[in-house]
Amino acid sequence: MNEPHHTDAASGLRRDIHTTLLPGFAGTAAPEWLLARLRDGLGGICVFGPNIVDAEQLLALNSSLRGANPLAVVAIDEEGGDVTRLFYDRGAPYPGNAVLGRLDETELTERVAREVGRALAATGCTVTFAPDVDVNSNPDNPVIGVRSFGTDPELVARHTSAWVRGVQSTGIAASAKHFPGHGDTATDSHLALPVVDEPIEVLRDRELVPFRAAIAAGTRTIMTSHLLLPQLDAENPATLSPRILQGLLREELGFEGVIVSDALDMKGASGVHGIPEAAVRALAAGCDLLCIGSENTDAQMDEIIGAVEAAIAVGRIPAERIREAAGRVRALSADVPELPSAVGGIEPAHHEDEVAVLAASFEVSDAARTRLALAERIGTVVRIDTVANIAVGVAPWGPFAASSVDDAPAWFGDADLVAVSREHLLDEARELTGPVLVVGKDLHRHPFAVDAIDRLRAGRDDVVTVDMGWPSNDRAYADIATFGASRLLGRALLSFVGSSLGRLARAPVDAA
Repeated sequence: MNEPHHTDAASGLRRDIHTTLLPGFAGTAAPEWLLARLRDGLGGICVFGPNIVDAEQLLALNSSLRGANPLAVVAIDEEGGDVTRLFYDRGAPYPGNAVLGRLDETELTERVAREVGRALAATGCTVTFAPDVDVNSNPDNPVIGVRSFGTDPELVARHTSAWVRGVQSTGIAASAKHFPGHGDTATDSHLALPVVDEPIEVLRDRELVPFRAAIAAGTRTIMTSHLLLPQLDAENPATLSPRILQGLLREELGFEGVIVSDALDMKGASGVHGIPEAAVRALAAGCDLLCIGSENTDAQMDEIIGAVEAAIAVGRIPAERIREAAGRVRALSADVPELPSAVGGIEPAHHEDEVAVLAASFEVSDAARTRLALAERIGTVVRIDTVANIAVGVAPWGPFAASSVDDAPAWFGDADLVAVSREHLLDEARELTGPVLVVGKDLHRHPFAVDAIDRLRAGRDDVVTVDMGWPSNDRAYADIATFGASRLLGRALLSFVGSSLGRLARAPVDAA
């Protein structure tokens, strides 16, 4: 573990405050205000999908950021599944955590994480806000779901260790998230403050198990969650809670690395206090690096720095707390991979046998297998578009991403396509050419999607539903559950359906 690099008095407290901040920005090139703040010691930048055109542009962008401050953190949410920034324009070429957990081969998980790390190192990034180590104990979770390795704490822990080992073997720092665990919620902390009303004993046996594994594996950073855990701290969400960050994470679990806040523009953190005050409280609680948001401005940085300076002046935050945090952040970037001169290939190749292994992880009902086996082709594909959570964004997903990159199989390209949203409830259900393949994500959580599927199923028996999110426990709206919607899983779904079609229709019939 690197020791914190404390700054000398001449570098100034204001520079140290800068070092604790990790804003985002709008556009695909760094604005001058951002470069100027990096030269003044800004801790780094969080890069999002809209900041990226392609790998070459990202390397040029990151070179400018790290040129302005060689110790700058260049962070990115690349989880290797539904949440992707590096492949935001076309969907991720990785399986995602839930499928890795279902396959339960830690060597594969480590290899996938290593591929993610190599791609990030090739584009000049230094930290990935991954892996997601939440235990997804609530199937109605609107923000974790397939980002989790699964529901069993020990399984999640062993894949957490593998993912951390894999990505950090490339020099990219991991960030286990969202401490102390976002899996048992039905509220998105981007939009409100979730409450997890469980005693510490339950957390120790479930939520904290993967975090212990991440720390043992040497994760360089851990990201907090904006959750209220009233049996630990009835007043402050985890990001703003000294009891949780200092008492639980530092003292009980023994974590010595960088504590990163989840984005402070999320309602769970700043909905009551506003971002500047949330920044003050997060630093006082024990966060070292504050992720601010996705499209921040120079004026916002002034407001945050002013609020922190005022808090130090009146004794709310000891100056030493800021120096300690800044030292940890600088140490994080002291041994990052060198900037490459060119990108090279970042897209991993996947052979058909690998795709078949992923398809074998799908959960498929007997009725779905029979309906596909009796059909020569799919007549209609119904795409159900639900509102994507903010973490995932609007990256292409599933077979609709795969078909824009690879050659679509004939059955998929020839099928009628019907798009269903909250404004379109599929009144023409009985007129659709069958068989009908319905494809969506987290279908059971969206009343309009449930209604559309019920209308389709009324009066016809040739409907096959595909849920590419986390299905309900009863699988009522998931004849096929893929547990992920990355581009690679979309390709696996296309392959599975194609290989399943017509098996019984083509089977020879014994003579009477």
